[in-house]
Amino acid sequence: MAIGKEGNVKWVDGLRGIASALVVITHIARAFDHALFSPSDEEDLPARFLQWPMIRVLIQGRIGVTIFAFVTGYVCALKPIRLSRVGNQETAFVSMGKSALRRIPRLVIPTSIATIMIWVFAQIGVFHVAAHTNSNWLRDTAPQVSPYLGDSLMSLTKNLIMTWTHGANIYDANQWTLLPLLRCSMWIYAFMLGAGFMQPKYRMLASLSLFFFFWLCGDTAFGMPTFFGALMSDIQNHGPANEFVNNNKGLSRILSIFFIVASFWLGSYPEANANFASWSRDLDSLFSSITMSGTEIHRFSSCMGVVFLVIGLHFAPGMRDMLSNRYFLWLGKMSFAVYLLHGCLMRTALTWLVYGFNVPADTHTETGELVLGIIDYPGHWHLFVVLIFWIPLNYVVAYMWTSYVDPWAARLTERMVNVVNIPRDEKPRLPA
Repeated sequence: MAIGKEGNVKWVDGLRGIASALVVITHIARAFDHALFSPSDEEDLPARFLQWPMIRVLIQGRIGVTIFAFVTGYVCALKPIRLSRVGNQETAFVSMGKSALRRIPRLVIPTSIATIMIWVFAQIGVFHVAAHTNSNWLRDTAPQVSPYLGDSLMSLTKNLIMTWTHGANIYDANQWTLLPLLRCSMWIYAFMLGAGFMQPKYRMLASLSLFFFFWLCGDTAFGMPTFFGALMSDIQNHGPANEFVNNNKGLSRILSIFFIVASFWLGSYPEANANFASWSRDLDSLFSSITMSGTEIHRFSSCMGVVFLVIGLHFAPGMRDMLSNRYFLWLGKMSFAVYLLHGCLMRTALTWLVYGFNVPADTHTETGELVLGIIDYPGHWHLFVVLIFWIPLNYVVAYMWTSYVDPWAARLTERMVNVVNIPRDEKPRLPA
């Protein structure tokens, strides 16, 4: 979903486009080379290039989800902040009410369509090859045919509901992020409802306080970046903050380089086996000393990476302009569809191109236990050649979805909103 017309914040849409591409990359790595999520293949062995600190941020890709949370906070707070800064709080509250009402069906309708589509594919055996590959990720995320129609329909209904109650969906595991992202948007609307009449400096202090609150709570994947997004939305509408950047270009350039380089270093913490390398042990020691017990360190690492990256971009108007060019904006426009559809395309087109269609027959042990016939992975060079064709296919499908399904979902949302809203020419009656 695009940001909209509420201001010149196109760079955020470009950043979102990069985030969705990083999510695709990380799932390719999970499917075909899970060792990339460690600092090296074995403890104290030399790391491969893609396992190097800073480079690995682009491969392990979890930072993409953190960017989604940041963008949610930034965008949902932007228009209310701008209206509140000019003393138009009533209009801000009306805008938030409309946005909050539309946001739910605009997320639920497309994701439900995607789930139903994947369910149909599962029932006709489209994921049969994926279920027989030697990739644990592909096998674990490939839904299988249900033997009975009633059970299949019950499973579909259950997963359509659980996407929004538990963040779980066996037909598309990638939808786990949608519930917390929806929750984040509602947090921002509630926050702005309470902070709309605050002076900007105190509203920024409040959003910063909530950032640290979620730091202490351990919600580093969604709570922290969401309220950091609200904070940056306020800062970038704050005259003195922008004047500092414009009046101190040399210092701003130095600060931007420092923060962006630091963001890649801090975001490099490996998802597994942090003890395998000295640099990851150092990061583990640092992060463990500044987080509460039970915090997911790898997600805290991604959050710190996003925080430092965005601060660096604040001091680099040129980089923000680069993110606002038409190519990054196109990626941003495709981002929701890419995120929603790439998992299904990995378990179908990418799997077929990499593994082929011939599935070895299943066998049984002497005790009668079923042993799946497994297709061997042909190697990285084969994958690289296939990706040359599959990645454009991914964006072609996303373009078709954005051109046809998203507009239909938007029209349906507007019809629903018009039905439930008070007519514009009708004023609510005051209680007697």
